[in-house]
Amino acid sequence: MATPRQGRINAVRRREFIALLGSAAAWPLAVRAQQRTRLPIIGYLGASTALVTSERIAAFLQRLRELGWIEGRTVSIEYRWAEGRTEHLAEMVAELVRHNVDVIVTSGAGPVLAAKQTTSSIPIVFTVASDPVGTGLVPSLARPNGNVTGLSYQGPDLAPKRIEVLREMVPGLGGLAVMAYTGAAGAMRELGEVQAAAVSVGLEIAPVKIQQADDIESVLTGLTERAQALYVCADPLLNTNRRRIIAFSRGARLPTMFGERENVLEGGLISYGPHIPDLYRRAADLVDKILRGARPSDIPVEQPIKFELVINLKAAKALGLTVPPTLLARADEVIE
Repeated sequence: MATPRQGRINAVRRREFIALLGSAAAWPLAVRAQQRTRLPIIGYLGASTALVTSERIAAFLQRLRELGWIEGRTVSIEYRWAEGRTEHLAEMVAELVRHNVDVIVTSGAGPVLAAKQTTSSIPIVFTVASDPVGTGLVPSLARPNGNVTGLSYQGPDLAPKRIEVLREMVPGLGGLAVMAYTGAAGAMRELGEVQAAAVSVGLEIAPVKIQQADDIESVLTGLTERAQALYVCADPLLNTNRRRIIAFSRGARLPTMFGERENVLEGGLISYGPHIPDLYRRAADLVDKILRGARPSDIPVEQPIKFELVINLKAAKALGLTVPPTLLARADEVIE
C-alpha cells in the first residue's frame, strides 16, 4: 500500500504527465500554424549596388505589389549586394540558400551561373541577361528546362544598331574603343559582335578589356590617340563604376555609347537598348507565377518589347557635337 507521501508524489507526476501530453498534442498544431503564417521569401542577389539599381528595384517591387505581393506583409525579401565584385557571388548565393528562399532573383550571366551552380532546386529568375543561350544559362529560350528562366537583354544583337547610331552622331568616326569586363560572359560576347559590326563598316576597333575596377583609369589613359568614341558593353562591374567612366570620357572629350538609359542620365552621350525597368516589372510576373506553383522549366525566357534611344544634349554640347535632326526625331528621350 502506498504511503501518503508516495500518493502525493504520484499525484504530482500524473499532473506533470497530463501537462506533457497536452503540450505534445498542441505542438503539431503550433507548428502547422507557424507553417501557414510563414511568408514566401524572395532572395534578391544584386550584382551591383542598391543605389545604382534603385529605379529597377522600384519597378520590380511596384509590380509585385500590383500582383498582391507586399514586402513585409505577404512576402519577405532577402537582399544581397555584390557591388560589382564577382568573387562574392557564390558566398551570397549560399547565404540565400541557407535562408531557405523560395526563389532567387538576379541579373547577368555571372550571378545566374553562381546561383545555378549552388542550387538545382530553388527557382532562379534573371531580370536581365545579355545572351541566355550563348552564355549557358538555358539550353533554349522556348524550353529553358532546369530551375532557371527570365528575360533576355539581347545586348550582343543590338551592337550593329548602336554603331549605326554612333556613326550618325559622330561624323567621320574612324576609330572606336570598346570597353568590356573580361569576367562578364555577356559583355565579352557583345565585344565580339561590336568588332564584327565595326569591320563591316570600315571602323577600326580598340578593345579595352577590364579585369577589375582598378583597371579603368589605367586602360583608358591615352585612348584618344586610338579612338574618337567609346562604346561601353553593359555589365554589373562597369555599371557600378559608370561615374568614373563618364568622368574620364568627358575629360578626354570622347563621345560615349551605352546600352542603358541610366548612363546617359549620369552624363553619358547616348544609349540604345531595352527599357530595363520594364524588364524588371516583367520579371515580377515570372516570380508571381513561381510563388503560385509554376515551374521555371515551364516558363519560356521572354525577350524585350520596349527599346529606347536616349540622347544627352548637354553632353553633346560639351563635346562640340551637333545632334542631327533626324536622330533627335527618333529619340525616345532627350535630356537637356
